Amino acid sequence: MDLFFSVPGLDCAVYGSDGQTQTGIRPPILNGPMHPRPLVALLDGRDCTVEMPILKDVATVAFCDAQSTQEIHEKVLNEAVAALLYHTITLSRDDLEKFKGLRIIVRIGSGFDNVDIKAAAELGIAVCNVPATSVEETADTSLCLILNLYRRVTWMHQALREGTRASSVEQIREVAGGAARIRGETLGIIGLGRVGQAVALRAKAFGFGVIFYDPYLPDGVERSLGLQRMATLQDLLIHSDCVSLHCSLNEHNHHLINDFTIKQMRQGAFLVNTSRGGLVDEKALAQALKEGRIRGAALDVHETEPFSFSTGPLKDAPNLICTPHTSWYSEQASVEAREEAAREVRRAITGRIPDSLKNCVNKEYLMAASQWPSMEAATVHPELNGATYRFPPGLINVAAAGGLAGAGAVVESLVTGTLAHGLTPVSHPPTPPPPIRPKPTETSRPTNSPPCRRQHIPSPLETNPPPNLHHRPAASDTAPPCRTSAAPV
Repeated sequence: MDLFFSVPGLDCAVYGSDGQTQTGIRPPILNGPMHPRPLVALLDGRDCTVEMPILKDVATVAFCDAQSTQEIHEKVLNEAVAALLYHTITLSRDDLEKFKGLRIIVRIGSGFDNVDIKAAAELGIAVCNVPATSVEETADTSLCLILNLYRRVTWMHQALREGTRASSVEQIREVAGGAARIRGETLGIIGLGRVGQAVALRAKAFGFGVIFYDPYLPDGVERSLGLQRMATLQDLLIHSDCVSLHCSLNEHNHHLINDFTIKQMRQGAFLVNTSRGGLVDEKALAQALKEGRIRGAALDVHETEPFSFSTGPLKDAPNLICTPHTSWYSEQASVEAREEAAREVRRAITGRIPDSLKNCVNKEYLMAASQWPSMEAATVHPELNGATYRFPPGLINVAAAGGLAGAGAVVESLVTGTLAHGLTPVSHPPTPPPPIRPKPTETSRPTNSPPCRRQHIPSPLETNPPPNLHHRPAASDTAPPCRTSAAPV
């Protein structure tokens, strides 16, 4: 697999699988926590023209066009500090461990189920996504598929392509058999996030009654949108004429639609999935389509991608529409997603991880695994000229070696100065105790007198302030000490 580098002001260099430069001149790429020109790699794509204007002054950009880590060049595995990727490559724990200096992964799109975010956090790698760029496109595609199932446009087109005639009423009835009226039908949406809400509003305009199930959505959203919330997934499946999936994929909802949940759906209901292929058990769906329990299904995402009708359990399933995971795509959405992904990488390079990131999806895992959420100014070592490590030396792989128990030992060694990086600890004076004010003496009063309000007795400092008490200090008196700026980590 060839590796292409694009560097402003230099000829583009092409590295072959043997690591030797084939064309152009390319200086060696250095890597380190303080180095100003880190390596950023687009793992599963070839076009960096959108990302380059955003990253060219802070990073060296390369693209790999790989479908697995076996195809990624060794230089990227050893030196890349940031990785951009689409949905066509999967990064498991074993894959992530191959990257020696990786600090951030940005998924160009909303879904991130192709990255093990927990393992990434334990290895000190932040994972981000771009959740809002393809909402309109995905919602439009979802509604197109829903309308197609109800009006059977795809099957009518296919019948005409095969030479079917529809000149009489009987022939029309035969070709268009199964087409249904939309108004009055109930659309059930599983997951009322950005896309789910956009689909709901579009469906209402066509006459659908819309219900939804989302246990994570705060109460009250349904009233503002004019929708009806279902308390359980079973309630939604029972009351829906068409079910549309708009939730992310995780270990808890894999095969959410399976043989058991399909039997809870209305007889002859439709199913649409533009979210994630792993949400649907395709073997159970194929059986339900053949038996007629589900009248029709439309899938833009599949358990195995790229999808092929010639293989898999759906190859003989009737009344099925499949598209190749393209519901997110438009030219505008693609450019917006790539720009935002590049900006996220730039924030990581010029700022702090994860504090400077906008859409870090494994921040909680990252903070728990590293046990080092941030470094206060008082803990910055003077030999670093005011710069701090985003990930302290020796702490990145501690979870893989000894778990959180090992992390505590490393943190303790960092505090006590016994870690091998050779930096001595900085001692700071303890916080002074608050000043002791003289205790006021209570005035005597008769025992039969009503209780009175305690009055404030001024302290000696209030009655006789020192001469400089009200002195307003100059800006130079309170300004923090100037620290030499250092290159970003």
